[in-house]
Amino acid sequence: MSKLYDLLGVSKTATSAEIKKAYHKLARSLHPDVNPDKAAAEKFKKVSAAYEILSDPEKRKNYDAGIIDENGNPTPFGAGVYDRAGGFGGGNGRYQSYNINPEDLASMFGGGMGGFNFSDIFGSGMGGMGGHSRRQSHTHAPKGQDVSYNLNVAFDLSVTGGETTVGLANGKNLKIKIPAGVPDDSTLRLKGQGEPGYGVQKGDALINIKVQSSPIYTRDGNNVLLNVPITLKEAVLGAKITVPTPYGEVALTVPPYSSSGKTLRLKGRGVKDKGDQLVKLMIVLPEHSNADLTKFVETWDAKPLNPRKF
Repeated sequence: MSKLYDLLGVSKTATSAEIKKAYHKLARSLHPDVNPDKAAAEKFKKVSAAYEILSDPEKRKNYDAGIIDENGNPTPFGAGVYDRAGGFGGGNGRYQSYNINPEDLASMFGGGMGGFNFSDIFGSGMGGMGGHSRRQSHTHAPKGQDVSYNLNVAFDLSVTGGETTVGLANGKNLKIKIPAGVPDDSTLRLKGQGEPGYGVQKGDALINIKVQSSPIYTRDGNNVLLNVPITLKEAVLGAKITVPTPYGEVALTVPPYSSSGKTLRLKGRGVKDKGDQLVKLMIVLPEHSNADLTKFVETWDAKPLNPRKF
């Protein structure tokens, strides 16, 4: 019983891991999505059927013992049809029943033994032999393996949501939708985009999202935080300034006498439909000394102002 092992190119003593590795190697080269040749498609079916039996410890054991054939069907004289120690029941009074198709039994004896119909004798399904009805074996094709990918997502896209493209191992470039507010290290599952299985049951592609850090934004839940520098004049007199958001630039009004650290809110500019953008004003003085500013401050009476109230 080495036919299935030969199909996979392994020995009868191969481990489960060796069988699995051999199957995946063959499946990748024979799958119809990769190899359109009809002969390859036919071999892919046979290889997958072989793997379906040899990957199941119980089925493999039965196959090695001759109880089932390479198609997974019971053999006419499979191990256990009679007790080898002493015929039926082994001479110890035990009676064993098996699910044998009447047509198979008839074929063993030359087409029904001169006209006898075994279905008539035993009833449909061999009901007289131990009360077992013949049950058709339903095998479930093994699903292909899932494949993991890492996808770098720009900070802005993780906030707004939208489409991007991911390259798969089979050479396909697939458009996927990034949900608004997707967190870092989350996983998106793409059904049927993994390794091929038997028939149409492919595995899935698991997309591990890596949200890139932003040089200007940070996130606090569904809100986006941004520090915006303003001049002393803008802080005192107020101003209209332009600030960036993940959705594009917007105009922002700075109220007069805005202290450094004052936070303004841009509604709806955080995670789509969920959050806002919080803009913290940061007063920035000139990098180099300014004679006019220095003279003004020196002559300015600041007595009414006491900013250090704790």
